[in-house]
Amino acid sequence: MLSAPTPIQQRFNDLRAGGRCALMPFLMAGDPDLATTAATLLALQGAGADLVELGIPYSDPLADGPVIQAAAGRALAAGTTPDRVLAMLAGLQGELTIPVVLFTYSNPLLNRGMEAFCQAAAQAGAAGLVVPDLPLEEAEKLSPIAAAEGLDLVLLVAPTTPPGRMARIHTASRGFTYLVSVTGVTGVRTNLEARVGSLVSQLKTQGETPVAVGFGISGAQQARQVRDWGADGAIVGSALVKAMAEAGAQHADVAAAAGRFCAELRAGLDQ
Repeated sequence: MLSAPTPIQQRFNDLRAGGRCALMPFLMAGDPDLATTAATLLALQGAGADLVELGIPYSDPLADGPVIQAAAGRALAAGTTPDRVLAMLAGLQGELTIPVVLFTYSNPLLNRGMEAFCQAAAQAGAAGLVVPDLPLEEAEKLSPIAAAEGLDLVLLVAPTTPPGRMARIHTASRGFTYLVSVTGVTGVRTNLEARVGSLVSQLKTQGETPVAVGFGISGAQQARQVRDWGADGAIVGSALVKAMAEAGAQHADVAAAAGRFCAELRAGLDQ
């Protein structure tokens, strides 16, 4: 008997059936505070986000560029902890209906324990995990633990990943495969590298798992480029985090700015 699709898998199935590309904004939990994060999550949902990637702030974010590093610093200064992030997320159950993918690093996860972290994340309402600094071999240990709690462990593929390892990662990834569009850290780029299109095509030949592209997408034009390359989803982080930071300190203003930015991306992606 086939198992029922997870919330992330179901969302991508529905989007594929409608011929649409998923829009997945990223925001840093606790920047500038968790009340703002809660309001922003609901604003993004209302503005057409299909999923949300929610960052748990960490003091040594190896994969993050300056915009998201600064956001993590502000969140940590405001007293944000993994437990407080999960409590905030749990408080939105019943209101927030789109899948939430938690973005965290391996040290906080291992410090708490894989089983305990996955259980707490699932109870808070998370649908998946992204752990960018977790090697494939460790990810293969974490994935069944996450799956037992109903969480998809999403794995990352980079432009420099050798083809054989890329195929192995794509096969092991659950929910979707996260294709990093650039070499280096997150951040707004003027242009995406053309080879990303060939990488999307390459991954598509290796299985049915959806492919979402992130790192460097700054606006609707680049999101459409990702869609036109055949990707199933576009992940937008630094550009959104920057727009939120420029909106001021009032959480209503920040959430509204995030919603406007997301709505522009949604309209552009659906053109």
